[in-house]
Amino acid sequence: MVTTGLPTGRRTGRVIGFWWFALSAVAVAAFAALPYLTASLTRLAAQDTGLAAAYAQRPGWVHVVLYVHIVGSGAALAVAPLQFAARVRTRLPRVHRVVGRVAVTAMLLGSAAGLVLAPMNQAGAVGTAGFGGLAVLSLWFAAAALLAARRRDFTAHRRWAVRAFALLYAGVMLRVWLLVLMPAMVAWGGVAPHDAFTAAYAWVPFLCWVPNLVVAEFVLRRQVR
Repeated sequence: MVTTGLPTGRRTGRVIGFWWFALSAVAVAAFAALPYLTASLTRLAAQDTGLAAAYAQRPGWVHVVLYVHIVGSGAALAVAPLQFAARVRTRLPRVHRVVGRVAVTAMLLGSAAGLVLAPMNQAGAVGTAGFGGLAVLSLWFAAAALLAARRRDFTAHRRWAVRAFALLYAGVMLRVWLLVLMPAMVAWGGVAPHDAFTAAYAWVPFLCWVPNLVVAEFVLRRQVR
């Protein structure tokens, strides 16, 4: 993802940034999805893996929605960084279009499933609002990016795609924030270690995506100037 015409420092920063986002997105997508693709929810719940225990005893249709969310969002997160590779966009436009369709379709499916699951989250009303808002905006931004591309407004398409990826990256930041908040709450918040996940999880429904979107908008506004 090297852009000619930029100072060397900026080019290097963009390359490092691209690979950071790409590798972290692929790693988290694989890490999050793989357990659910290799074992049943009942087995995962018994092993206390992820959020399996919260859904294992729910009706079968909820299991289907959960898997659509995991696979759809995971696939979108894994392939979306490729859309920001300048060399792919300019030298392999057909690949860019095909991957874009896959990413948007997967994001729409994953987000729609996430909206259904939002009221069943473990963070209560805050989680319903936070994860529900994330799902609604994800549907909006993904659809807007697709529609802009179809009318060949590629400037608008790119801006909506950046916003959509900022929301997709919530899958990464949710886990980053949990890794930060859990030990911090135990060390300085007086939270018992066995309660750390529950306490930290109450913060992430908004924290995992609102800062991402703020940063994305800041970057987009700077590029306009």
